[in-house]
Amino acid sequence: MKKLLWFITGISLGVYAAKQLNENPKAQDFANDVTRRAKDFGAAVAEGYRERSTELASEKPTSTK
Repeated sequence: MKKLLWFITGISLGVYAAKQLNENPKAQDFANDVTRRAKDFGAAVAEGYRERSTELASEKPTSTK
């Protein structure tokens, strides 16, 4: 029963947020800004991961003999 309450609460908040985004241009701008920043952050993390993977792949393993 508790899970159902949280599920309904989540749906209600989602509907409320969607209504605010449709009615309020400032809310739309804020959501777009947050989305853009999240995408920029994700792209930076992915780029750093690729660079580090390339660095590690180019290093030759050293022999312990």
